[in-house]
Amino acid sequence: MPNEDALSFPDGFLWGAATAGHQIEGNNVNSDYWHREYAPGTDVPEPSGDACDSYHRYREDIALLAGLGFTTYRFGIEWSRIEPAPGHVSRAELDHYQRMVAACHEAGLTPMVTLNHFTVPQWMHARGWWWDEAAPELFAGFTEAALPVLREGVEWVCTINEPNIVACIAGSQEGAANLVAHGLARPSARVSEQLVRAHRLSREVLAREGGIRSGWAVATQAIHALPGSEQVARDYSRPMEEFFLEASRGDDWLGVQAYTRTFVGPDGPLPPADDVEKTLTGWEYFPDALAIGVRNAWSHAEGVPIVVTENGIATQDDNRRVDYTRDALHGLHEAMSDGIDVRGYLHWSALDNYEWGRYSPTFGLIAVDRKTFRRTVKPSARWLGDIARHNALPRAVAA
Repeated sequence: MPNEDALSFPDGFLWGAATAGHQIEGNNVNSDYWHREYAPGTDVPEPSGDACDSYHRYREDIALLAGLGFTTYRFGIEWSRIEPAPGHVSRAELDHYQRMVAACHEAGLTPMVTLNHFTVPQWMHARGWWWDEAAPELFAGFTEAALPVLREGVEWVCTINEPNIVACIAGSQEGAANLVAHGLARPSARVSEQLVRAHRLSREVLAREGGIRSGWAVATQAIHALPGSEQVARDYSRPMEEFFLEASRGDDWLGVQAYTRTFVGPDGPLPPADDVEKTLTGWEYFPDALAIGVRNAWSHAEGVPIVVTENGIATQDDNRRVDYTRDALHGLHEAMSDGIDVRGYLHWSALDNYEWGRYSPTFGLIAVDRKTFRRTVKPSARWLGDIARHNALPRAVAA
């Protein structure tokens, strides 16, 4: 694929795809979100159910990614499986996740493990969720319980996925309608502080092990101010994004997750304009969001190495997925050429999965049949895998 004009990436650059436990494993019955899905009168349109059955089919998923040319797989380990009741640590579930790590190594993939990807055990939610005074210590205790998994050769650990979105969900009495700025409540300052403390306590546990690089992954919003609304936009953005980026200073790495942009006017965030292209989530098609997010993270975290832990679009048009990803990667490479230390790019998502209430927004590089669980590799997966295999991106063709 690449020629001598291709844009190369540094040796050891991580190329891969990401998933989350609740969104692909299936039957995560002890989690708070499962209980929300099946609660009487629930606001969740569609339950997760069997999801992609990746709890049983993880070897197939790992083998597909490795065969495509990827080098890295980011996946979550579920707190509600490992500690289904307070203080009870399931040896069987630890063994399961140890086998997942081993399968990555056997396939030649670097595992990146996420400790918390939105869901928590139902018992922790009943105590008060992240509002509970002891929540940071409870999360540090889970980190300690998960160490047998991480000791199997896990170098990269993400403590908390999108803490800023979690804080925004905490700021709402009704849950999030849309996981980007225009659909979110203002973040809860208390829960924001709780999450920072939980992250730091978790990192302290991980640091005692040695050989683990830890960080967390922030959902960047690529906020654009309408003329005259610059201060409104700064005030809007700071508690949602910059607060969490600055809390990352001193971490081993910082995850950037980018999808779209949000315009802010005099009265706050605005939905996408009627005349712009939108994805299946209703977000504006905007591949430049990645470079904007990376640059903002680099600036506010003051030089912490960046890993793109999520980037992608929900679409049924796989050609548009390629277009979006290609343009996002060109912007990323330009940011790296400007001196930003980026260690890897992980696409969201490896699979068409459960997107928090619906299966219809298809983000995956690999399609999953909802009845048979049959995996079908999309052309976009082969295209991106070829880039990963050569560690190089073809230059943009001039219009």
